Amino acid sequence: MDVNLHALLPELVLTLAICGVIGIDLFLPDWLRWTLMPLAFLGVLATLGAVLILPDLPVDTLGGMFVVDKFAVLFKVVFCLAGLVVFVISSDYLKEDDIHRGEYYSMLLCSLLGMLTIASSRDLIAIFVSLELITLPAIVLAGIRKNDLRSNEAALKFFLFSVLSTALMLFGMSLIYGITGSTNLADISAALTGRSDLTEIAVLSVFFIIVGFGFKISVFPFQWWVPDTYEGAPVPIAAFLSVASKTAGFVGLFLVMFLGLAPLADVWRPLFGILGVVTITFGNLVALQQRNIVRLLAYSSIAQAGYMVLPLGVASATDSGMNESILFASISYLLIYAFMEYGAFSSAIAVGRQGGSYLIKDYAGLFSRSPVLALSLTAFLLSLAGIPPFAGWWAKFVVFGVLIEGGGLWLAAAMAVNTVIALFYYVMIIKRMVLERPPATEPIKMPIKLGGVIAMAAVVVLVLGVVPDTVGRLASDLSFF
Repeated sequence: MDVNLHALLPELVLTLAICGVIGIDLFLPDWLRWTLMPLAFLGVLATLGAVLILPDLPVDTLGGMFVVDKFAVLFKVVFCLAGLVVFVISSDYLKEDDIHRGEYYSMLLCSLLGMLTIASSRDLIAIFVSLELITLPAIVLAGIRKNDLRSNEAALKFFLFSVLSTALMLFGMSLIYGITGSTNLADISAALTGRSDLTEIAVLSVFFIIVGFGFKISVFPFQWWVPDTYEGAPVPIAAFLSVASKTAGFVGLFLVMFLGLAPLADVWRPLFGILGVVTITFGNLVALQQRNIVRLLAYSSIAQAGYMVLPLGVASATDSGMNESILFASISYLLIYAFMEYGAFSSAIAVGRQGGSYLIKDYAGLFSRSPVLALSLTAFLLSLAGIPPFAGWWAKFVVFGVLIEGGGLWLAAAMAVNTVIALFYYVMIIKRMVLERPPATEPIKMPIKLGGVIAMAAVVVLVLGVVPDTVGRLASDLSFF
């Protein structure tokens, strides 16, 4: 088996960074452990540099299990940037004595390594191993505050749902291997094409695979772990799970469905349509009742996952052009969602670190205490709702367009209704910030690094809303059909 080290360079660089962080934590004295965060940050920066010098043309290695193409490179860049943002917001958040920084940074890097590998995985085994490499460190991170019962509960719920979903996904993958004789996605697609005799077993295998991925991307009814895990975990980790981990789950889902199981689109298309509508409706209706900003963002992220799943409800087993449009819509939404969600969570950290609370009532009068922070959060919330001129309108517009193009009129109608429902709870927070009397009068003190992340996200959300073709050009150049 030939091994192309150039294609594996980002993963090798990140592995060295992981070893460095663990080595410092284990063997160097306590007074040198301040170097953990800079080393981890520089390791991700070096990994990003290695990604940017990857070959332009598609390159495969490890017997076709690992492929470097434009799709892989884009998401490797996204994951590296997501990791850098988490390190920045964590540096102002990690004040608790019960969080071990060596474990924190090494687990973040390990999870990030799984995200890099899943972007290049073109084999069921590689995808499965990558997903576990993402999830297992994330479980540790969710429960890293060992003396906090809510953090312990978050990790336990995350673990139990993860084990169940992993078992079901692995069973579904084993059925696919049994009927096709291969774990390579291209070979699976070729073996399934024109095989009407495999319908019954194929339906069963697709069902179990969707259940497994449903947990990773938190769609109904596999989302029950999300609110408690997000609330109990450190808030930067909640943001990491909401953005980076969810994006990785969608990357794996796109690869399996479009590269491996596209001939079975008639089987899984209606499942995703139903899952998308129910997920959006559930997330929005429950979000209306929340009193904690982290839980509200958790249910909002569930609804956002539903919007990204909806395009798969009009997929085609024969029309690759339609599938390209679906991939374009979902990737566009993912890229914009990352900035909206990181901005919202960073704003929550900024408010929460001032009073130690994440209750929505604490946002009363925020505009008078910190006008810039209130305006930024308003931009993120309106973008999540899909209101111009913020980037979220483009994300919803392209999804709505592909649903109409694919004949999914009922999906488009459900999406429109839910967009109005979501607008209600986003606007209620804005109303509270602007019109209500603040519970405290002192201004919000904004750390420079955290403020920089919020400002960057706000600028990107506004610019992409005004010039959405930037995202469109990126997403339209990523077809692997």
